[in-house]
Amino acid sequence: MRKIVLASALALAAAAMPGAMPGALAASTAAHPEAIDWSFNGVFGTFDRNQLKRGFQVYKEVCASCHGLHLIAYRNLKDPGGPEFTEAEAKALAAEVEIPILDEAGQPATRKGTLADRFPYQSQPDQKATLKSAYGLMPPDLSLIAKAREGGADYIHALLTGYDHEVPEGVTVPEGGNYNPYFPGGIIAMPKPMSDDQVEYAEAGVPRTVEQYSRDVSAFLMWAAEPKMEARKRIGFGAILFLGILTGLLFLSYRRVWRNVDH
Repeated sequence: MRKIVLASALALAAAAMPGAMPGALAASTAAHPEAIDWSFNGVFGTFDRNQLKRGFQVYKEVCASCHGLHLIAYRNLKDPGGPEFTEAEAKALAAEVEIPILDEAGQPATRKGTLADRFPYQSQPDQKATLKSAYGLMPPDLSLIAKAREGGADYIHALLTGYDHEVPEGVTVPEGGNYNPYFPGGIIAMPKPMSDDQVEYAEAGVPRTVEQYSRDVSAFLMWAAEPKMEARKRIGFGAILFLGILTGLLFLSYRRVWRNVDH
């Protein structure tokens, strides 16, 4: 009873102070993203390797300037179930990055990236200061963003393509903010990150549009959040098949052992 009274009091307090719980109130205002028929949906779904490579390119050329991916190492780019770059390609991609270190004298220095390195993120004090002054806070790491947001890849795609919606009547966009109906509250600090023809794909026949870029980077971030998804699905299907056969054998054994016993 005391818990019920306490919960009611908290609810009344929240209603009396609209600004006290902005996150909870704003969450209900976000538009629901459209469900997309991704290649990795379903029990037997798999990632499109070419799409993952394109998505990595979009991440590298657009997203990486602000957002980290610190749970993914460059060696993961060549793992089965992912983009499956060759080892030489993955090494070349890692070598493009300068990793901050301290030299023998204890002074800041850099070195070429290796397959063992994680994706770099804005960790230096001057980089953090620049991002905080521009957006008011540090942009989130994207390693698990596809699992941390309801809707997963659908949400990421909708967010990236949702900047062109008109601002509804009665909604005020503050300075430094941008209207996006798919972001909780409708106001997001990140400006529209992509435009048509911004990323030049090497693959022929693929549209250079915001829609395509958004689909590709959403798929890539889904893989980043669950790089072993295909292996998990194979193991899970095999386990279910094994348990189904085992259940049948146990039932037949039960019938045979107890067939002459009244029960």
